[in-house]
Amino acid sequence: MVGTTSPPASETEAGLHSLPQNDLLRFITCGSVDDGKSTLIGRLLYDGGLLLEDQLASLKADSRRFGTSHYGELDLALLVDGLAAEREQGITIDVAYRSFATKHRRFIVADTPGHEQYTRNMVTAASTADAAVLLVDARKGLLTQTRRHGFIATLLGIRHVVLAVNKMDLVEWDRHVFEHIASEAQGLARRLSLEPITCIPLSALLGDNVTNVSDRMEWYQGTTLLEHLETVKASSNTRLGSFRLPVQWVNRPDQNFRGFSGTLVSGSVRTGDRVVVLPSGQTTRLEKIVTMDCHLNEAAAGDAITVVLADDLDVSRGDVIAPPDDLPEVSDQLSAHIVWLGEQPLLPGRPYLLRLGTATVGAQVTELKHRVNISTLEPVAAKSLSLNEVGVSNLATDQPLVFEPYDKNRAMGSFILIDRMSNATVGCGMIDFALRRASNIHRQRMTIDKAARAAALGQKPCVLWFTGLSGAGKSTIADLVEQDLHRRGYRTMSLDGDNVRHGLNKDLGFTDPDRVENVRRVAEVARLMVEAGLIVLVSLISPFRSERQMARSLMEQDEFLEIFVDAPLEICEARDPKGLYKKARSGLIPNLTGIGSPYESPDSPELVLASGEGEAQQLAACVVQMLTSRGIIS
Repeated sequence: MVGTTSPPASETEAGLHSLPQNDLLRFITCGSVDDGKSTLIGRLLYDGGLLLEDQLASLKADSRRFGTSHYGELDLALLVDGLAAEREQGITIDVAYRSFATKHRRFIVADTPGHEQYTRNMVTAASTADAAVLLVDARKGLLTQTRRHGFIATLLGIRHVVLAVNKMDLVEWDRHVFEHIASEAQGLARRLSLEPITCIPLSALLGDNVTNVSDRMEWYQGTTLLEHLETVKASSNTRLGSFRLPVQWVNRPDQNFRGFSGTLVSGSVRTGDRVVVLPSGQTTRLEKIVTMDCHLNEAAAGDAITVVLADDLDVSRGDVIAPPDDLPEVSDQLSAHIVWLGEQPLLPGRPYLLRLGTATVGAQVTELKHRVNISTLEPVAAKSLSLNEVGVSNLATDQPLVFEPYDKNRAMGSFILIDRMSNATVGCGMIDFALRRASNIHRQRMTIDKAARAAALGQKPCVLWFTGLSGAGKSTIADLVEQDLHRRGYRTMSLDGDNVRHGLNKDLGFTDPDRVENVRRVAEVARLMVEAGLIVLVSLISPFRSERQMARSLMEQDEFLEIFVDAPLEICEARDPKGLYKKARSGLIPNLTGIGSPYESPDSPELVLASGEGEAQQLAACVVQMLTSRGIIS
């Protein structure tokens, strides 16, 4: 068994403190399942003499209980596989971080999981790394997940990639096996626009070419992995960039103090410097820099500070303070790469929350330009992104966003997408550039507004949004309600799901992306009709909560009334007025809601109509009664 005993703790700590604090390399180990990432990190720590006595004792005990090593008593992977599930299954699930140091450099390494379902964890680790060690099992070569991790690593700005061809002991140290894999990897590097990558044959289990030169691969004349990592130049130096302070908190402990707190993500700033607050563009001077302990004359990237401005400006969370001679960009139209992490697919037109730094805004993908074929890295036409897929898209935000391209500033160019309904993180993105479109278009103020039109009609405009399964009775009830309103002299307009597909939405099918776009268009038309002062009756299956919430968000408070026409599937199928369920059961309609596509019932609609129990006339009367009780009609 190859290894060294660990030095006393005092020696290890002294060595760490003697190193330059800025000579730090953050790197990840990545690759496919069971390529030996955890074992490699364990080997680096063990052979480097960086384990304390209690850690060695714990490792020996864990190796007897969980170990999978066939060559010795220690299973070095257990040093970083900390979860019980990881040890039981012999895989990595979570990201494990370890710090260590040699005589030449300090390191922080992140061991990332290889399973495709845990790609989000690999993305998290890669977002702060300077280099990547991409492991390959010498018996298997480059796999799809290897290529995915390599692509994501470069997408996240990692320019230094080392290919570690592991488990050379299992191919009898064959030089030709290594050279074949290395040649294939250089081809991948060219497609990723990387410099020629360094390829190192090794055995993490036995220690060959990890920290010690192997005498079993004399044909290899390169450096060991550790020697190479000691020479890699850290790619990110946030201190060299321009001053950027995203405001996290308006600090107002009393009426005598008003500061703006946050962490500098790049650059440095001094008291007295002129600064600009974005997106408003207000200019002022930085009067004070305050921390919990003292006042500072200067602050640099990574410092958590509170700044006091010379002028009383309107500054909020999400704003960015920057120097006037080098401003970040401001736009509500962006082009970005997106790595999709959600179980449900990304659908263009669906509303999400976008969080960039301290700012959170509403956003939607307006166009999915293409997804990336991970095997070939070529663009492929797509209407949606599924779990772990990567695509290029255009996004629109409901407020201007302060940003910089990701390749210029990671902190100012990276974002996450959040599902509005579940609050789960479903995607992460890297901004490429702003879309220079519609910059000369502004809202025109009109003399006659919605209030004037509604007053002329003598009514309160609103949207009655009837949702439910096909055959539930939405259109029938909406028609009866409109007849009643018409008799009373109210001005209405009906937007029926079938009718709009003969014109406005004639080009849409019934896939999930098309359903989202169908609802979006109808919601926009309904909003315009509310502006005209009308009572709008929308009869639309609208199966997804997200899109109904999007429609609600277009209207003012109390203008959107969701009416759930609730009928069990068996009753709708028994009615089947259009023969749709019969066709769906025979396979002629693959995406019929309730059969081949899900329906998400409303959580808190304004009205629930049990259409499986009551007559249509009675249910319509309930709607009219609700309108009366809310003061929409008299």
